[in-house]
Amino acid sequence: MSDQPTRWTQATVYPDMWADPADDPRDSDSPSPEGELGTLREYLRNYRLTLRMKCEGLDAEQLARRSVPPSSMSLLGLVRHLAEVERDWRNWITHTEPLPKLYGARDADFDGAVAEPAVVDGAFADLEREQAATDAALAAHPDLGERIGRERIAVRDLLVHRIEEYARHCGHADLLRECVDGRVGQ
Repeated sequence: MSDQPTRWTQATVYPDMWADPADDPRDSDSPSPEGELGTLREYLRNYRLTLRMKCEGLDAEQLARRSVPPSSMSLLGLVRHLAEVERDWRNWITHTEPLPKLYGARDADFDGAVAEPAVVDGAFADLEREQAATDAALAAHPDLGERIGRERIAVRDLLVHRIEEYARHCGHADLLRECVDGRVGQ
């Protein structure tokens, strides 16, 4: 008897995928986006969807589980972390006083990821709100070469950095989810 969950996937067409193409919201039959800005936004959208998909179907305990000891990471912690990061990026591009941290001191986004339904609901609401606010702030700057904010960061750099952050954490989410219930797939 093993404590390791049995590996499984919902996909039937391609067994190494998370979902069948017809059920995958990231998969579309439409042509690829026009231009660099459209391409960057599409990649960011897809990584955001991937994170949500990795969390779907789990209860509060499973989302909060630190499934790869001794790491403090959990799927819920990743959601909270990315909400915090979205806020930080928005702080980089404004000229106003920075918004306060959502969850407090360093690593509070992971440390406070506890198995309570209200914490789970709050984390997903925070993530959605912070993503929308950062997206709206950047929508005012369609020129990827424009430098904005106190740090004079290029819009392109910020978009690529956001994609990198989500991609890295989606890799973590793959491993965390597999350890929680055995579900695999890209």
